[in-house]
Amino acid sequence: MNFSLAPREEKSAYSQLLILACYALAGTIIGSVLSLAALVSLYGTSILQNTAGLSGGDPAYLNGLRIAQSLTSICLFLMPPVLLAITEKTRINKFYGFKAPRPFVLLVVFLIMLCSVPLMEWMTLLNQKMVLPDALKSVENWMREKEEAAMNMTILLLRIRGFGEFMVNIFIIALLPAAAEELLFRGGIQRSFSRMFNNPHVAIWVSAFIFSAIHVQFFGFFPRLFLGAAFGYIYLWTGSLWYAMFAHFLNNAYAVCQAWYLQVHHIPLDQADNSSYFPWYASVISLILSIFLFKYLKDKTKESNGEQLG
Repeated sequence: MNFSLAPREEKSAYSQLLILACYALAGTIIGSVLSLAALVSLYGTSILQNTAGLSGGDPAYLNGLRIAQSLTSICLFLMPPVLLAITEKTRINKFYGFKAPRPFVLLVVFLIMLCSVPLMEWMTLLNQKMVLPDALKSVENWMREKEEAAMNMTILLLRIRGFGEFMVNIFIIALLPAAAEELLFRGGIQRSFSRMFNNPHVAIWVSAFIFSAIHVQFFGFFPRLFLGAAFGYIYLWTGSLWYAMFAHFLNNAYAVCQAWYLQVHHIPLDQADNSSYFPWYASVISLILSIFLFKYLKDKTKESNGEQLG
């Protein structure tokens, strides 16, 4: 007689999204408590009356902000998808798809991210010029206040006074968020939406929308939306989350390297997003090359996998 057990079925996509949301809520609470404890241990209870120091970009709070950033990446983004895989009693590498990356595909992903830089810069500058109707001026003012606070904290995080701090920023700003956010948004959310909608394209764009919205940076919403979609298609076509993480890491690492370059040349960091390093036609060339490389990636991965990938 054959006593082998049938493969265990996953929970429904709706259940998985609800579980992810609950774990994310728990992670937010845990991360906030741990961050607060770390800040109090570093600066004393006076930090509770001076929370504006963190959002104001005060260099005295740099170490505390780095700790808080790391805890957010771990508790809010990394923990929920890991716990979801544990809840489903499935190995993480099998559940989310961590096929070993191939050097050639990594090279294509690298070229995509490199060639898209002028296009993303143009989109960022265009998004920053967004103006709402007069009836929504109060909303726009609130959005700009949030944007300024986020910018102050970003500039503070990007401060680099030596190679050691550069490597710390590569880990805190580039590597850790890339791994954690891709695991949640592409591995957890996009995967569940794909099962729910039975349409990978809808899943990719909805996940990218959530990915951009959760950062609460309205004047960078559209570039981040298209980045999220790009990571989603890379995950869809390659079938491996490693490539999406790699692309996300390259994007974040570019910002860290750019900040180091500006500081070495004594250029204020707040000028990085207010001016273009490329002529207008560079954006057109960037768009054409990006489309070509994405199509090339899709065709090559479909050919190597021997199946239709969407």
